[in-house]
Amino acid sequence: MMRLTLIAATALAAVPALAQAEPLPRTRLVECGVESCLQVSGRRASIDAPISINGHEVPTTGRRFWKARIPVSEVRRWAAPFDRNVTVSVENEEHIARLPVGMLGTRGDLAMLVVSVK
Repeated sequence: MMRLTLIAATALAAVPALAQAEPLPRTRLVECGVESCLQVSGRRASIDAPISINGHEVPTTGRRFWKARIPVSEVRRWAAPFDRNVTVSVENEEHIARLPVGMLGTRGDLAMLVVSVK
C-alpha cells in the first residue's frame, strides 16, 4: 500500500511539470502577397525573447503566442535542398519544427507523361 501511495504521489508531482512545458513550434504555408510564406508559430515565456529560424532572427507578431512569416524564397536560402525541418530557437532553446511536405523540393517540368491501362 505504501508503495502504491508513493507511485501516485510521484505521478501527481510530475503532472504540473508536463503541463508547463511549452509546445513545439508549428509550421504551415500561407499566402502573403504574391508569394507563399512559411508561417512558424509557438509560445514563449517572455514576450521580449528573440525568435530565430535556422540561426536567423525573425520579426514576430504577438506576445506569448507568437507568429513569424518568412517568404519561402528566404527559407530556401537558409536551408539545404530537401530539408524536412527547420531549427527554431526560442529563448536560446532550440526546437525542431517539421516543414510542410515537399516545401523545399525542386520543381520539375514533365516533357511527357505516359499512362497505361492494365
